[in-house]
Amino acid sequence: MEVLYPRCCGLDVHKKTVVACVRIAGASGRPRQTVRTFGTMTADLLALAAWLATEGVTHVAMESTGVFWRPIWNLLEGQVSLLLVNARHIKQVPGRKTDVKDCEWLAQLLAHGLVRGSFVPPPPIRELRDLTRHRATLLSDKARVANRIHKTLEDANVKLGAVATDILGVSGRAMLRALVAGASDPAALAELARKRLREKLPALRQALDGRVTAHHRFLLDTLLDNVAFLEAQVARLDARIAEQLQPFTAELALLRTVPGVGERTAQNALAELGPDMTVFPSEGHLASWAGLCPGSHESAGKQKSGRTPKGNRWLRRTLTEAAWAASRKKGSYFKAQYHRLVPRRGKKRAIVAVAHSLLGAMYHILAKRVPYQDLGPDHFDRLAPKHLTRYLVKRLEKLGHKVTLEPLREAA
Repeated sequence: MEVLYPRCCGLDVHKKTVVACVRIAGASGRPRQTVRTFGTMTADLLALAAWLATEGVTHVAMESTGVFWRPIWNLLEGQVSLLLVNARHIKQVPGRKTDVKDCEWLAQLLAHGLVRGSFVPPPPIRELRDLTRHRATLLSDKARVANRIHKTLEDANVKLGAVATDILGVSGRAMLRALVAGASDPAALAELARKRLREKLPALRQALDGRVTAHHRFLLDTLLDNVAFLEAQVARLDARIAEQLQPFTAELALLRTVPGVGERTAQNALAELGPDMTVFPSEGHLASWAGLCPGSHESAGKQKSGRTPKGNRWLRRTLTEAAWAASRKKGSYFKAQYHRLVPRRGKKRAIVAVAHSLLGAMYHILAKRVPYQDLGPDHFDRLAPKHLTRYLVKRLEKLGHKVTLEPLREAA
């Protein structure tokens, strides 16, 4: 096979060690391989970088092992061409498996151009990713704490969640703080309701008539403090993310023109995708990378499965949430697409299809730097008007009607 990279290196990365194999093509066609093991402390990684520079290595490939690859990537970035490889794509052939064998195999694949690097965004986008993902984790933690509050209230037979939509709203928090302070009169607690919740005062009085003990008050106090702490952390992250996104205000404004995409969704999408769409060969490649396209598993002419592949779970979750909002946007293409697919494919598959369409719209918006232009709710009707006409006639005939069609011009 042709050697594309005559001076390359394969790294087998672990928590405490990095096994490196430098492969240099020889004049006789027989490569020279040198294997060395380094630690993962900063001094050891600097020694690794110096050794690669001494050997004249131009390309380095490593597996995406947890987060252990990140320090090496940060150190070697800009010095050599780096490839982060999916471990599934370079699975070793059957036989002995050692760290030395793994790095030699990786170096051999890299030399012949048989590995494909994963998308690793530039440092500013990587930092933004860390912030948005940390914020998403904190929001998930807050949801878990809210569920524990529900559990504690149910244990005390306080049915606040059965009446109030959000027990952590202004009214709900006032009632919870009053419970923690020792209040037990259901009528007095119900009077803390505000605005529209006051329309449910009779139901609130019944719901707040429970058996709250000192144990329940202690648990509620700690849980409410936990909620307050998480909200303060999220507020700090929001401010930091807004500061980091100052250079990308134009891209954020364009993304927000898409139905169902708000400020936070646009921030999360930009953090995962980055502003440069040239790293993705096409819209289809981006959908596959995000795990939002139908899977392909065919054998002997039979389609075995259409399950969506594994992809960027953070982006997939963001787009799925946005798809639910877009499917409710009146007069939009996404709502028409959702309701067209639900009868045949179900709600979940329809939402994945809408998320796929949202991702495609974002791809073209960022690639062409143009705002979103909706296709309209009647887009599918315009695609096949004759088919729609036959379908509607058949429906009317099944309902017992005799249908006669007459062109509008002749009728006029």
